[in-house]
Parts: sequence; structure tokens; C-alpha cells
Amino acid sequence: MVKARHWSKVKEFQGKPKEDDFKLVEEDLNDEVKDGEVLCEAVFLSIDPYMGIPGDDLMKPFGKYNTMFGEAVSKVIKSRNGQYPVGTLVTSMSGWRTHFISKDGKDLNPLLFDIGNLSPSITLGVIGMPGMTAYFGVKMGELKSGEICVVTAAAGAVGSVVVQLAKAKGLKVIAFAGAEEKIAWLKNDLKCDYVYNYKKTSLADALKEAAPDGVDFYFDNVCLKYFYLRCRQLKNQAEMTIRGVLGWAHQDEWPEAQAEMAEMIKKGTLKYKETCTDGFEQMPKAFAGLFKGDNTGKAVIKASNYP
Repeated sequence: MVKARHWSKVKEFQGKPKEDDFKLVEEDLNDEVKDGEVLCEAVFLSIDPYMGIPGDDLMKPFGKYNTMFGEAVSKVIKSRNGQYPVGTLVTSMSGWRTHFISKDGKDLNPLLFDIGNLSPSITLGVIGMPGMTAYFGVKMGELKSGEICVVTAAAGAVGSVVVQLAKAKGLKVIAFAGAEEKIAWLKNDLKCDYVYNYKKTSLADALKEAAPDGVDFYFDNVCLKYFYLRCRQLKNQAEMTIRGVLGWAHQDEWPEAQAEMAEMIKKGTLKYKETCTDGFEQMPKAFAGLFKGDNTGKAVIKASNYP
């Protein structure tokens, strides 16, 4: 038997998620795997702001324990499935749990690119769903050198990648963040042309200084309320094209994009930060911290040692 732990959602979020919205549940998991089965142990787990969205079937916890949903990168610790030998790293939507059994391996995603000496946690961040959202969002924008780009939550998991991809294409980048250490990173390391603390400088004042003639591309990572307020101050409103970006919608194209971005990271041309919290028991606290701006870059939980 394996002692498996799960974080169960015990009540709906009222406003911002809180630590007491969750309960830690422990159960015995039979580790005598059957033909085709794979027993996995979480190495890193993802926490993301979208997990706080209520009312959508895709956002609801699952299983008899009402386990909180989410993505993890796990290692195979027992297997009777030739596609997934012991030691294999996989990603899956296994939720906030330390261990789980895949019945046939079809719900597991092997890594299809070489991460070298990089941490497996990048498969949840810079070259995971957030990074892919940035990559395909920028691709959809058909950006041209010399254009002006605005990015909100620019020090976050998605925004920080958008900033760098836009700079690589020769755009002038105007970034917004809410903490001085994030602003310093955006200025000094990611080389944004203008960086503003949205708590201290209004969008109108920022754009008056940085883009008096308007902007060409706006990547919003906050929410629709702020999006519409900001759109009112952009040029050529009647000609604007608004597109939603869902990284998962391009999953067939992920392997090529991930391999490209992994090489950029190894070469030092794509930088990233992670806010890594050690300990599975810290998941609710770290999740609540997302809504206070505690993280820079991708927020992940380290659940076990690797390798």
C-alpha cells in the first residue's frame, strides 16, 4: 500500500480562495498494479489563477474525495505498461494528489523533448501550458518589428514569455506589474522598454508617456474588467481584432514549440522564474498567495525529490 494524499475542496470560493477552503485527505492506495496500469508519484504540481474560477464544469474538482483539479509532472514508480517504464517522467491532469494510478496510460503525456539538466517543473510553466499560451498568442498576433506591445501581469508565467517573444521580434514592449522586484526583473533582465507599477501609475498616464500615438498589440493576462477599461484608451478602437488565447487548443503543435523554447532556454535567450514552494501540504497557502501577487513567474509546488 501507498499512503496517498489529496487536497479536497470543501466549499466554493467566496471571493479570493482561502486556505480553509481545502482539506487534506489521506487514503491507502493499492500499489499492486495490474496489466496496463501505471503508478505515478507527483514531483511538481501546478497552481494557476484559473483554478479559482467557479461555476464551470472544467474547473470543478473531481472524484469521490472532491479532489482539486490541476496538472502535475510525475515520475513512474511502478508499471505494468511497456510504454511507461519505471523512472519515466509524465505530465497529466491528475489533480492535487501525491499518487495516482493510470489504468492504461492514455491519460499520461510523456515528455517529447529533451530538457537536459533543466528542472522538470518547466513542463508546467515556461514550456507548459502558460508558455504555450504565450507562444501561440504571439504567433496569432502576427507581430512586426517596430510595433508597440503592451503586456499586463508581465512578470507572471504567461506575461514574462510574451514580453521576451515580442522583444525577440523587435517590438517596443510596455510592461505592467505590481511589485518593485518584479519591475526590476522586467527592466534589467527582460529588457522591457517601459515598465510601470499599475498600483502607482494609471494606464492613461503610462501610455501618454510610452505610446502617445497608441499601441499595436495588447496581451491581457488579468481579467475582462481591466481589459475593457484599457481598450477604451487604445488607438483605432473600431479596427481592433480581439482574440482569446487557449494554449490547449494548439496541443497538436506543442512538441515542436516546446522543443524550440527548450533550446532557447538552454542558450539563455529565453529566461524564466519560478516561485517554487516546497511541500505538498503547502498547496492551499501557495494557491491563495497567487491572488495576492506573491509569485514571480510560474508558481509550482515541489512534492517529492527528483531524480
